[in-house]
Amino acid sequence: MLIIEGRRSGFAFQLNMSGSLNALRENRRHAAALQGRWRENPNPPCSCQLFISAAATYNSPVRILSWNVNGLRAVLKKNFLEFLEAESPDILCLQETKCQETDVDQIWPGGYKVFFLSADKKGYSGTAIFTKKKPLSMAYGMNKKEHDTEGRVITAEYPDFYLVNVYTPNAQDGLRRIEYRQKWDKAYLAYLRKLEKTKPVITCGDFNCAHKEIDLARPKANVNNPGFSPQERAGFDKFVKAGFVDTFREFETGPDHYSWWSYRGGARERNVGWRIDYFLVSTALKPRLKNAFIKPDVMGSDHCPVGIELKRK
Repeated sequence: MLIIEGRRSGFAFQLNMSGSLNALRENRRHAAALQGRWRENPNPPCSCQLFISAAATYNSPVRILSWNVNGLRAVLKKNFLEFLEAESPDILCLQETKCQETDVDQIWPGGYKVFFLSADKKGYSGTAIFTKKKPLSMAYGMNKKEHDTEGRVITAEYPDFYLVNVYTPNAQDGLRRIEYRQKWDKAYLAYLRKLEKTKPVITCGDFNCAHKEIDLARPKANVNNPGFSPQERAGFDKFVKAGFVDTFREFETGPDHYSWWSYRGGARERNVGWRIDYFLVSTALKPRLKNAFIKPDVMGSDHCPVGIELKRK
């Protein structure tokens, strides 16, 4: 929805217009006719100066997307720029970028400011935030040495919330890394709660956990597997008990909604997947929550994007 303003011969009008801009002429004539100032003339003698009003921004929700791209350089060779231009989110959070900022020689569309956090180990992990509005501040990591070498947490501060982009460590096959994962979950929740003392928090990204049985296609076959172990699910429970809202479940309570699929056995085509990518928000932001969604038709990675829309404050 756009709000188009026009000026002609000393008067101004506004109209809401959806759909193609090809409808502009008819809408313009109609709006002016309502003012009694336009004659039905297919070629009016003077032109209207039209522009997209700032009101279009204020009336539209804040749109935030998150996507584990499984390698930014790889997805740039596929559909990433087309996706970014088509979706045009206010903020886009990426996980598993697997690159240094200097590895990506790219001019980003839409005037985005881009902030990268890379792992010490090259080609591993990593996060990034694309934002149209410059944040008030940025923070990299959790200020915990044992957790800050893999480029997993990047925080942007905005006037009315913190946005924290996370790529949660995988517990690994055989739950080899489960002890570290439990320490991580505890430290990450503490980090979010500390931020929340100042202003509400939005955290998004790949949490590497299907919270409940409804969040994966084959729960019984995956009990005690990484991503669905009792320990990881209990860790996620603590985020919810601390007051963080699983935004997607505010709008969709049914099964078969997933954000990650194995590359094996045609899992994506058969929708044998897991919902492990989330937007969690502070309870204080719940009244502003307008929508939460998953975009399974967006290809390019083994994950698909997820997102929310917030009413502007």
